[in-house]
Amino acid sequence: MELRTLRYFMAVAEELHFGRAAARLHMSQPPLSRAIKQLETEVGAALFDRLSSGVQLTAVGAVLLDEARALLDQADRVHTRVAAAAGTATITVGILDDSADPGTTRLARAYNRRHPRVEVRVRETDLTDPTCGLRAGRVDVALTRGPFDETGLTVHELRADPVGALLRADDPLARRDSLKPADLADRRWFLFPEGTDPLWQSYWNGGEPREGPVVRAVRECRQAVLWNGTVGITLLTHEPPEGLAVVPLIDMPPSPLVVAWNQGDTSPLIRSFLRIAITVYRS
Repeated sequence: MELRTLRYFMAVAEELHFGRAAARLHMSQPPLSRAIKQLETEVGAALFDRLSSGVQLTAVGAVLLDEARALLDQADRVHTRVAAAAGTATITVGILDDSADPGTTRLARAYNRRHPRVEVRVRETDLTDPTCGLRAGRVDVALTRGPFDETGLTVHELRADPVGALLRADDPLARRDSLKPADLADRRWFLFPEGTDPLWQSYWNGGEPREGPVVRAVRECRQAVLWNGTVGITLLTHEPPEGLAVVPLIDMPPSPLVVAWNQGDTSPLIRSFLRIAITVYRS
């Protein structure tokens, strides 16, 4: 068994879908399917039950998944230990201005336990660049939120979080059980600076062009609402500070929390970051 084939198998086992696994691996589906069939031939048993909606692991596949994870982790640790001995074991992680998420703390602890000799450099970026500096080469991997232009990047969704309207607590709409973006059509929204990713700007403005003050950070968003009665979108998982309220927004897709890195980057530290993040956020 080649390590590459085992990585293909792990992607399908974690995504439970050949199409999503192929997209994650940045390859087309036919060669991925052929690789899995060849692996099944080598094993002598089916690894997946094919369903109309995707696949599910067989009992043999579940055993291989445990063994593959252990083997690939060991392979990455070999690379990391050698790099550490050479003084080159570093990874720069970009984090969007959203680090209050408790998952970030769990991920940091889990990564440190797995790679105690690796120096992790963290760059927290503002809301104007959802890629956290990936394209500029300032970070190796980003823990961020979509949607944004994924050209040249590989993106894996970890979780999707519902969103709500951020309002001043004394706003009449703050007493509603739910809202639609259309209910806020006549309001001033906080905006991001010119040049911000259009997909990102459109999502956080409810899919419509808006007018309002320009902000760069979560704290500035909150202050714009508190001082000016501006409105905007925030995560329902964020506890609003005193004086503000969050009302669930319907007709709005959830906000995806993702890991992103540059296409073609096969660093073991990035692969390990993704696997650990998947485990942490699933739990």
